[in-house]
Amino acid sequence: MKLPLQVAFHNLPHSEAIEDEVREKADKLDEFCDQIMRCRVVVEVPHQHHEHGNFYQVRIDLTVPGEEIVINREAPEHVPYRDVQVAIRDAFDAARRKLEDYVRRHRHDVKAHELAHHAKVRQFYPEEDYGFLETPDGREIYFHRHSVLHGHFDDLRVGTEVTFVEEAGKKGPQASTVTLVGRHHHL
Repeated sequence: MKLPLQVAFHNLPHSEAIEDEVREKADKLDEFCDQIMRCRVVVEVPHQHHEHGNFYQVRIDLTVPGEEIVINREAPEHVPYRDVQVAIRDAFDAARRKLEDYVRRHRHDVKAHELAHHAKVRQFYPEEDYGFLETPDGREIYFHRHSVLHGHFDDLRVGTEVTFVEEAGKKGPQASTVTLVGRHHHL
């Protein structure tokens, strides 16, 4: 962290033990993201419940380049945040997940899904385990039995509507992940 950790307490007295636990968990956040510029943690008791005990709430504000990450683990009465350690643990677990998401986005590790194209089966050779698709723009795309998902190769017929992902093959474009289209889809 670039700036020192800030720990604040609201509606409860300062506790060295709680602050030490917060500091320990905040230090571990640097393992997931080394670009944290600022971290502020507020541990509070939003409402005093003398008969049933107190509920704890932990808020974590993180500043990273280009973004603010806020974790607010509120304590509804149905959640077991009567234990401050549980509230702190859950808040820092959520902060870790948000930081991991942030790092993935900035490393461009987010998986880009290929767009599925529509086509119809133009030629079909079931005994030889392949066929050809025709796209709406008239292109011909080769496919093999192993490209058809869920074992539906034997369900194909000339004219069957499918979706597929196009990739480069040895002899030109070929289809992968071929999926039969339900009756509600039309080309």
